[in-house]
Amino acid sequence: MLILQYCTACARPQHYPRALCTSCGATEFTWLEASGGGVVDSYTVVHRAPSADFETPYVIARVRLDEGPILLTRLVSADKAAEWACDERVRLTWSGGLAVFEKEQ
Repeated sequence: MLILQYCTACARPQHYPRALCTSCGATEFTWLEASGGGVVDSYTVVHRAPSADFETPYVIARVRLDEGPILLTRLVSADKAAEWACDERVRLTWSGGLAVFEKEQ
């Protein structure tokens, strides 16, 4: 479950949580669960690991949630040869306690 911060003044969601609304500057918020769906805005395939702990290749992406906020995250697939595309629908899943996204079925 991914929780988003919603401004009670303008009803806009934001992620990561902040002290002020990025849309209207208000300071009163509520918390709501994200739907888990989104669209790939941009991505890159990384072939050089930053440390020995990383298995390559892996995919880093900018995903726009259905609610509006944008996350920098990883794209994962059981198929290591998976092809990715911008504007592709993805769904939230979890890996090692981190929010990652997989292709929507």
